[in-house]
Amino acid sequence: MSKKDTFRIVTRAADGTLRIRDFPSPEPLLKMHTQIGVDDSSADLALRGMPVFRGLIGPIPEGKNIVRYESPEVFELMSKEWASKKTKRRRRTAKPSTEESNI
Repeated sequence: MSKKDTFRIVTRAADGTLRIRDFPSPEPLLKMHTQIGVDDSSADLALRGMPVFRGLIGPIPEGKNIVRYESPEVFELMSKEWASKKTKRRRRTAKPSTEESNI
């Protein structure tokens, strides 16, 4: 289990661009946001015990050592982008067996 040592906050600036701020610890976040609990159910064990803040979605794993929190607006935008991406699906075709190819 890797240690999460970067706390990333992603919000939207007034002009609509994404605003990303990184912090080396959760202390600055505790001063800016109200903690309403701790994560106790994440599939990523490194996130368990991380703070949950009012007005932010997260914690979300990002890479090996980053904990990400997003504003609800950014979370909705990113979720829509992720859902609209078309994944390339490969179709597997069965190779004809030697018996079938000799017929």
